[in-house]
Amino acid sequence: MIAVKGGTIITVTNGIIQDGVILVEGSTIREVGRDIDIPPSSTVIDAAGCYVAPGFIEAHCHVGIGEEVFRIEGNDINETTDPVTPYLQALDGVNLNDLAFDDAVRSGVTRLMVHPGSANVLGGQSVLLKSWAPNPMEMIYRHPWGLKAALGENPKRVYGDQNKMPKTRMANAALLREALHTARRNSEKEQLEPKDEFRQNALIRVIRREMPLWLHVHRADDILTALRIKDEFNIDMVLQHGTEAHLVADEIARRGVAVCLGPLLVNRAKVEMQEVSFRNVLILQKAGIEFCLITDHPVVPIQYLGICAALAVREGLDEEAAIRALTWNPAHILGVDQELGSIEPGKKADLVIYDGHPLEVKSRVRQVLVDGIIWGG
Repeated sequence: MIAVKGGTIITVTNGIIQDGVILVEGSTIREVGRDIDIPPSSTVIDAAGCYVAPGFIEAHCHVGIGEEVFRIEGNDINETTDPVTPYLQALDGVNLNDLAFDDAVRSGVTRLMVHPGSANVLGGQSVLLKSWAPNPMEMIYRHPWGLKAALGENPKRVYGDQNKMPKTRMANAALLREALHTARRNSEKEQLEPKDEFRQNALIRVIRREMPLWLHVHRADDILTALRIKDEFNIDMVLQHGTEAHLVADEIARRGVAVCLGPLLVNRAKVEMQEVSFRNVLILQKAGIEFCLITDHPVVPIQYLGICAALAVREGLDEEAAIRALTWNPAHILGVDQELGSIEPGKKADLVIYDGHPLEVKSRVRQVLVDGIIWGG
């Protein structure tokens, strides 16, 4: 048993508990409150004068698949030989010893959604990882976890430069529709050829709504194309990046589609990101769109996820909403909110102890628990 006592507990779902106690049994939070008896054999972590928050969840990054130090030999984000590769698995390209995992846990990020890149219209299957575990294989939390797709400038630039399809946004959409159409037809068959079964499995699961499509879109026109495709195939979809989501917020809200918003701590060098602004968060919030904040590491280093939320607060987002955008919201968007995203009994014990408020730039991480295990850093 582990007891975290004396801190200001940001539960996310049940307010703030001053001078609280959290009891952790195994990987799970057993009790949360003020007047809780601590079993005498417990390992006690004194959090007096500190804040205790759920571990942050990075819902869109490329940690481990686009490594910190290595260049060509450590860059496994995009397989640019074919624009339709739904059978690839991001996990097979992840180096679990990438330095960025350590940066993540040191900054309070305990779970990371690692996606293939956006060079392909269909890039492959994503994986949800812990940022740390005693054994690297134990870092795998959910695999595979959704299918990555992309519209917009990236696929048409990569393959247009090779004089291949897609060279236009029309072709991006056509390739995605064709793949989904084929999968819908194949989903009705009793048996497929082994090669087709392997290559079609993830798409068929998307068609059957067994996994979502994580769709890379920046511009408003690409977002509208994505929403049309969602309507046509009745699939679960989460928009990734959504730089111009604020321009079509009503359409997004009408369909109940969530947005993994970011990267925001960037310049406007990418043509599709002329509208990037932390103020856009307020428009999504007002429209009732569920959103979380992302770094898209290595575009923004993973350790600055909390800084992104702090800058959103500077632009008018309230602190409670900012914390939710790093905890409960990404957990819900990723479909793991029954286990992660808040501090309450029955949830996974992903806990971070700070010497100040989690969104205060001067605050430092003092201790981290991932899945109930005290981080050894």
